[in-house]
Amino acid sequence: MTMDLPPAPQTLRPNLILAICCLSLLMISMDSTIVNVALPAIRLDLGASISGLQWIIDAYTLVFASLLILGGSMADRLGRRRIFQTGMMLFALGSLLCSLATDIRSLILFRVVQALGATMLNPVAMAIITNTFVEPKARARAIGLWGAIAGISMALGPLVGGALTQGIGWRSIFWINLPIAALAFLLSALFIPESKAPRARRVDPVGQVLVFTLLAALISAVIEGPRAGWHSPLIEGLFGLSLAALIALLIYEPRRRDPLLDLRFFRSIPFSSAALTAIFSFAAFSGFLFLNALYLQEVRGLSAFQAGLRTLPLALATILCSPLSGRLVGAYGTRSPLLMSGMATTLSAVMLTQLTATTSIAWLISAYVIFGIGFGLVNAPITNTAVSGMPRAQAGLAAAVASTSRQVGASLGVAIAGTIVSASISADAIASSGFPQATHAVWWIVVGSGLAVCLLGWLANTRWAQTTARLVAGAMEPAV
Repeated sequence: MTMDLPPAPQTLRPNLILAICCLSLLMISMDSTIVNVALPAIRLDLGASISGLQWIIDAYTLVFASLLILGGSMADRLGRRRIFQTGMMLFALGSLLCSLATDIRSLILFRVVQALGATMLNPVAMAIITNTFVEPKARARAIGLWGAIAGISMALGPLVGGALTQGIGWRSIFWINLPIAALAFLLSALFIPESKAPRARRVDPVGQVLVFTLLAALISAVIEGPRAGWHSPLIEGLFGLSLAALIALLIYEPRRRDPLLDLRFFRSIPFSSAALTAIFSFAAFSGFLFLNALYLQEVRGLSAFQAGLRTLPLALATILCSPLSGRLVGAYGTRSPLLMSGMATTLSAVMLTQLTATTSIAWLISAYVIFGIGFGLVNAPITNTAVSGMPRAQAGLAAAVASTSRQVGASLGVAIAGTIVSASISADAIASSGFPQATHAVWWIVVGSGLAVCLLGWLANTRWAQTTARLVAGAMEPAV
């Protein structure tokens, strides 16, 4: 139980609240990538298959993506600080349990517990920020910093994970969350005032079940396809179930007064472009991290720390470009950073299509730097494009949908990358020279993702697209 203290000086409190919210984002975003570099150690210790490794990542991102919007609506109804603190405790508990896992199944289950906590942190923190920074320019700067922290923390994950895995063991990658969660919990109790929405959105259980069914069935089919057979009744049934859930969602949600997923958002071309950009860019990034950790350790024989060190140039490029992207968005809009991001991702992926077991370290680092530039430039414009122009009361929900798109992309990236590789080699053959060749098809898909980001960045900034955004905002304003 927490108490509201007397207000801090107005010049300090908004920035302090932003820092607390960014602390939670640092933890959950870093956790979504820190596990990748520990996958080879987990495989050896717990005896995991490639699909098992995929599920360690995707169990987290799938639940995160499915329940993000529900977490935001719970906070609007029950209190944002209360849900924020509950999520913090649940995430810490899940992290502790992950560190104690004795087999792959229990680790996957405890990753789900982590994800449940994360769903109460990400959208709630964005709602707190949106309601703290009411002046448009200040809010844009805060959102830009938020996007930058997301990119920086995801890029730091492999480096931190490599150091911990090498120095202490893979279980330590989950221990790092415990002090961060404790600090954020304490600071939120002291400095974040409790708040609720003037009119909380009603719970949409049918919509929630449909969204989870859609994503779970799709990801399961992609991951398990190589093992069960693409034309097996199980896989065809999962794809059919996913399609049925999508159709039901499109029919049911427009009939709700407070839908879980307000489909009117997608009439805005900039918003739809932001959602698709998030899917493409995060699918590319998560697929890259998944395969790169296996390549550097299993094929090149590097330790976990050495592998994390090799990705340091990517992390540094992301750290440098993330705040630059925020400034570019503030000064020139989202088109320039998105075009540069897409071109950088495309160039890096083209370089990786030449990957072999003996590719020079200089070539790899060059590809990593360029990839880091692309990823660093993309986060701020995604959030800004999704939120800008929306009525203030809808900004939190719009940001939640954008965050959901990121996690959907992350889930698909790992699922597709692992599936393509496992179709060519088995888990026992990862260390063979055939692994790099098996990844080439994935890199060509990433090339397509980079080009798609360029196209969407251009499209979202056309006069026609901006007109659709104004029409959607005007149509939604009366309902606020």
